[in-house]
Amino acid sequence: MSTMFGARAPFYKLQGCGNDFVAIDNRVLRLPEAQMAEWARRICPRAFGVGADGLFFLDAPGAVQDADYRWHFFNADGSRAEMCGNASRCAGRLAHALGLAGERQRLATDAGVIAIEVLPEAGQVKVQLTQPDGLSLGLWLSVLGRETEVHFVNTGVPHAVVFVDEVREADVAAVGRALRFHEHFAPAGTNANFAQVLDSGRALVRTYERGVEAETLACGTGVSAVQVVAQALGRTGPRLACTTASGEVLVTSLEGGSVFLQGAAELTFTGELNLPALGLPLPGEGA
Repeated sequence: MSTMFGARAPFYKLQGCGNDFVAIDNRVLRLPEAQMAEWARRICPRAFGVGADGLFFLDAPGAVQDADYRWHFFNADGSRAEMCGNASRCAGRLAHALGLAGERQRLATDAGVIAIEVLPEAGQVKVQLTQPDGLSLGLWLSVLGRETEVHFVNTGVPHAVVFVDEVREADVAAVGRALRFHEHFAPAGTNANFAQVLDSGRALVRTYERGVEAETLACGTGVSAVQVVAQALGRTGPRLACTTASGEVLVTSLEGGSVFLQGAAELTFTGELNLPALGLPLPGEGA
């Protein structure tokens, strides 16, 4: 396969509400898993690579039953993540475009198999996230020398939630990083969300993402965590429209105990990676 592409490899660029990802069809490339993290570290930087919040490889389901396909998802720093809500919506859109799966799909992630529905005419994708776990409300933690009320839930990946009166004034970079590395969430750390509830059906949300180590324009599992926590506190109803930092809206809903996430997902462009320029070996080399 390496001789077919020489020193180049095809890729896809997608974004879901401003959360952007590079995707590679690994059924074609056949990159060994041992090399994938390094590819993420080389490809995701915005000055020296393609630029993305994360990288995922689409693959055949292998031994995973009840799945149309599986993925390997990596944050921009090369860390492997169990789940990513917006990336899973982008994966569903790409899998449909590639003929890997139909409009109703099942994707195998490290957090479990999730259901995806592609709505091509609307340009949107709806995913059923894994069951929320570890809900903990009303934690008072010292954050940058200030006692702060923090809530927590795992919606596929760990999320801390802080409610604020004015989300535009939240110091997401400093407070978000302090929460992400807070000893209470060690050793894995957590993502950090800052939410302003407008009414029972609307909220503004900004997120500091673990692995990206910065605020991102949107986070699907993050807005879902806000919804789970807010409803548990009686602050929202079963459906919440969250305006993200990109200005785009992600809709999260609780249906029969499951969390659903819906929003736009677009294939923005395709291209070829120049592997020597990125310092990457051909698949199978240097593993």
